[in-house]
Amino acid sequence: MHSDSLVIIPTFNEIENIEAIIRAVFSLKKQFHVLIVDDNSPDGTAFKVKTLQNEFSEELHLTERTEKSGLGTAYIHGFKWALEHDYEYIFEMDADFSHNPQDLPRLYHACKKNDADVAVGSRYSRGVNVVNWPLNRILLSYGASFYVKFITGMKVDDPTAGFICYKRKVIETIALNRIQFVGYAFQIEMKYRAYIAKFNIVEVPIIFKDREKGKSKMSGSIIQEAVWGVFSMKLKSIFKKDNF
Repeated sequence: MHSDSLVIIPTFNEIENIEAIIRAVFSLKKQFHVLIVDDNSPDGTAFKVKTLQNEFSEELHLTERTEKSGLGTAYIHGFKWALEHDYEYIFEMDADFSHNPQDLPRLYHACKKNDADVAVGSRYSRGVNVVNWPLNRILLSYGASFYVKFITGMKVDDPTAGFICYKRKVIETIALNRIQFVGYAFQIEMKYRAYIAKFNIVEVPIIFKDREKGKSKMSGSIIQEAVWGVFSMKLKSIFKKDNF
């Protein structure tokens, strides 16, 4: 049975979470399909997905890449797959339960019923809704969000968020092959390109819970890309409007 909605979940060494997150999505009343984009995880993540495909043959999809190539390229791969397979609502979600699958219908509803083109699962639209993060990481993330809003002019309280629903037309409009960033800044660039294209970006408040199993992929170089990248992205959008 076809669904109008595809949840893209990039994975690298998520064997501890992958079955539980897939089952959580498929237990929802609203039907979502799932695409796992696995970067050749040595822990057997892709093999576990393949075994689950015996149970969820129509709903669960897997693409395997040969190496760890970054979050941004994983999502772009997933976006192109989603367009080829005629999904109308395309979601980004982490595998580690920091994004609650129970919030997927709320993001869907914002786009389907409330006229959002992009629905962002927002940690900061109503104060700071983050659980299990140390204070320094909260300050870093919240500070990065303030910085991005200041530089870009976007009225988005959580521009670095990675829990998102895009309408198909947004993904079709954004020039995916021109996306510059592969790490943390990828999330900012996607929202900024949607903002420049005058799409309606709406924030849906969520509670973000830090992963309990597996290892975080965050690093200093990813944050550095975000800080310098946002500034250069803004300059390019001003001086190269025709081909940004």
